[in-house]
Amino acid sequence: MWKSGRGGGTNGHKDTNAPLAVIIGVTGQQGGSVANALIQSVKSYRIVGLTRDASKPSAQAWIEKGVQLREVDISLGKDADVVRAFEGADIVFAVTNAVELRSKEKEVTQGKLMVDAAKAGHVKLLIWSNLESPAKWSKGRLSASAFDAKAEITDYLRDSGVPFALVPAGGYFSNFFGGALARVKQADGTYTVTLPCPSATMSPVIDIPRDYGMYVRAVIENVGMGAGSEVLTGFMISYEDQMTQLSEFTGKTHTFHQASRDEWSNINKAYGIPPAFSEAIYEAFQFATEFGYYGNKDVAASQKAAGVTSPTFLEMCQNQAPGTFD
Repeated sequence: MWKSGRGGGTNGHKDTNAPLAVIIGVTGQQGGSVANALIQSVKSYRIVGLTRDASKPSAQAWIEKGVQLREVDISLGKDADVVRAFEGADIVFAVTNAVELRSKEKEVTQGKLMVDAAKAGHVKLLIWSNLESPAKWSKGRLSASAFDAKAEITDYLRDSGVPFALVPAGGYFSNFFGGALARVKQADGTYTVTLPCPSATMSPVIDIPRDYGMYVRAVIENVGMGAGSEVLTGFMISYEDQMTQLSEFTGKTHTFHQASRDEWSNINKAYGIPPAFSEAIYEAFQFATEFGYYGNKDVAASQKAAGVTSPTFLEMCQNQAPGTFD
């Protein structure tokens, strides 16, 4: 089912010569950020958002912004539907949702299906939200399904012949406000963040809805980017420094607690997270501590080459809506 936007803005559907950008998961944080970045661009795009349910309010909101919606279920056996959804695309933004799938096998299958569809549709540029492989970096000692699945899809993409660029997502700033990674208010009014790593571990923090799309737009528009490029997202900062800046910004003390493996497992159990996925998250933190979230890649150099500047951690705090930290 195709549902058209009204096309009233710069990036509606009036310019039939504008590049056609297909965005997977337009109602999600990454896909939504990419759509907004292209809508806000000085360049024109015809934007198509893919969703499983175009009738839900979060999908309908994109029609009001001039985005055409295409309903598609990207899963095994739906190959022809995905190829049709990519029809006419110059650019495809692709992402898989590890939290939703919670299965490396399912995630890899979905990713390969998207690559195959891009190849069948002769897509000019596939932008993939990738991650590094803890298994490869540690020579099999560590295994984090969400990371390893995306890395396996990247390998498949490299071998496919499809022109591609990589834009990995850093650590979500929004994690502070919900789920197992969130800050927890204590009885004395202070806050504690509990994670299975030392406080000195560095993390590339990013406000995904607000900022991720600018990196993707840079890959499409900036000189020297395009196929073959990779832009590392986020602002590198230790958890210790995050706590210091959160304390200063909010006026409320924030402290960091390093969880043991068993403690981490129990925290995740309280949120209904399956043991296997909890263990995968634990191993991802061990990978980031030992090898770096992006391995040994230079985040600052990557962003400089792409012509983008990440907001600082303090700026991300300042960009939040009033009452966010209450």
